[in-house]
Amino acid sequence: MTVKRPWLSHYPDELPKDIEIDRKALQDYLESSAEEFPEKHAVDFLGKKLTFKEIYRQSLKLAGYLQELGLEKGDRAAIMLPNCPQAVIAYYGILFAGGIVVQTNPLYTERELEYQLKDSGSLFIITLDMLYPRVSKVKALTSLKHVIVTGIKDYLPFPKNILYPFVQRKDNKVVLKLNHGGNTHLFSTIMRTAKAEAKRYPVDPAEDIALLQYTGGTTGFPKGVMLTHENLVSNTQMCSSWMYRCKRGEETVLGVLPFFHVYGMTAVMNLSIMQGFKMVLLPRFQALDTLKAIDKLKPTLFPGAPTIYIALLNHPDLNKYDISSVKSCISGSAPLPAEVQEQFERATGGKLVEGYGLSEASPVTHANFLWEKRKKGSIGVPWPNTDAAIFSMETGQEAELHELGELAVKGPQVMKGYWNRPEETEAVLKDGWLFTGDIGYMDEEGYFYIADRKKDMIIAGGFNIYPREVEEVLYEHESIQEAVVAGVPDPYRGETVKAYIVLKEGMTAGEEELNAFARKHLAAYKVPRIYEFREELPKTAVGKILRRALVEEEKERLKDAN
Repeated sequence: MTVKRPWLSHYPDELPKDIEIDRKALQDYLESSAEEFPEKHAVDFLGKKLTFKEIYRQSLKLAGYLQELGLEKGDRAAIMLPNCPQAVIAYYGILFAGGIVVQTNPLYTERELEYQLKDSGSLFIITLDMLYPRVSKVKALTSLKHVIVTGIKDYLPFPKNILYPFVQRKDNKVVLKLNHGGNTHLFSTIMRTAKAEAKRYPVDPAEDIALLQYTGGTTGFPKGVMLTHENLVSNTQMCSSWMYRCKRGEETVLGVLPFFHVYGMTAVMNLSIMQGFKMVLLPRFQALDTLKAIDKLKPTLFPGAPTIYIALLNHPDLNKYDISSVKSCISGSAPLPAEVQEQFERATGGKLVEGYGLSEASPVTHANFLWEKRKKGSIGVPWPNTDAAIFSMETGQEAELHELGELAVKGPQVMKGYWNRPEETEAVLKDGWLFTGDIGYMDEEGYFYIADRKKDMIIAGGFNIYPREVEEVLYEHESIQEAVVAGVPDPYRGETVKAYIVLKEGMTAGEEELNAFARKHLAAYKVPRIYEFREELPKTAVGKILRRALVEEEKERLKDAN
């Protein structure tokens, strides 16, 4: 199918319509940045700074050690760490060793961890000391052979490294004392004793898998997305080209998005390593800590998620901190409310635009232009080398302009497939097109819009209702901090619209007021029939509101009532 590309007419001269994708392994960029910027700081972690040369040498130390333990090309090695220097070193160390990285959420329960380790066949895991008991309980049930353990204190500056164990004992009630030996290995000992040497395996960028990125699993079991070196390299190159005003070796990137999430991995870690940017790493998002980090360390790039920007904007101490260093932000993982975009740009003086992606595309496929034409409510236009189209859900053919259908994308960032799941791979990969499961449309200028996830669409009384449209209206109300809309069972309409609301601190709004507000902006059948006010909403580690968790909660509530 030949795709028309009306969006290309809006590309500025500085932005190439197609870029030449490097035929390189992802880890090669760390080596080249270490040669070009050996003494430049690559990482600032709570005051501890490491240069590109240090990150490179420590990655090689880990790679050589893993090979001594028996890691061979294609073996899977899991990383279960928050954002910290060890997470960067482990990621590139596994790649230098010839392994495949398996990113693992540190918040996983034993059941979730066991499933992922079994499914991936991971032989190694690199984790935190405080997570070691969880790993130990599932180890015998999996293919794990070796556990490498590190602690936050290992990469803290003096005197924080001395004080941290006391804080850890107070917060977690336990401090483990582990010895280096047998199948348990201390990261600190490896860094102190191992040589910065590793056998180099040849890499076929288009075929060799670099990463197994597990999907969220909000419906069914998580699937391992096979991302090749070419997938990850191409998407990182696209990201670099999109930010064409950013200067190589000169930017500072705020790393609050977790690296175990594919967006943080590409838009913070891999981008920074490729371009010689400094990363300011925060182990978890806390609004006040983030404001302090921006004020003190002056990051210029801030990839994030809507809930992160919302939390900062609504923090009572926002005006005490200077956040004007932030010049460029691409928001991902969830729809960006227009009101949030406008407020954040006023607060920083920088640019905040919405992008779009999914794990199966490494992850980014679309974004609004940072410095050129953008459209409110739109996810923007496809990135270089990327095709996109809307396919009619009725005919399966390419949809007309403004006609709702399923978004499909095509490009070098699209996954190789799902790990050990050929049937599910065939269901979403068709003739090179990745069918995203998102419903949207394209306008005459080539800008794309997402109405909602196919599975999130609400059908009430025969009407199709897209939660995002209702949420956009609710976010315009001055008292609302967060809003999510879902379809809940209704004996008459089949489903009805329910809104879950978090109010801004010190603000009030009742059901009647919100109902009247919504009726001014929405057709009657789209207006929420039920409102539930909450202190907080369930979220993923990257800050994406878990709509499906609320739906499941509602089903359980109804089951108990009956």
